[in-house]
Amino acid sequence: MATNEIKVCEKCKHMKMKTSLAKLQKLAPEAEISQVTCKSYCGPCARYAFVFINGRYVKGATEDEAIEKALTYLKS
Repeated sequence: MATNEIKVCEKCKHMKMKTSLAKLQKLAPEAEISQVTCKSYCGPCARYAFVFINGRYVKGATEDEAIEKALTYLKS
């Protein structure tokens, strides 16, 4: 099984760390999940929730939508 790397920006106004990390851990328990500091994506971050997954930037209108879209990029 391949290792998945998931990162969530701690400054994103559309993601709540406590709930988003718990959801990601439940959906991808084997993944390496971490919080990252601001990556200067002020435009997208101000408007969308987003997740970095395996090197990809995935955004959604809500936390749940971003997480759902990110799951598409999980390695099996």
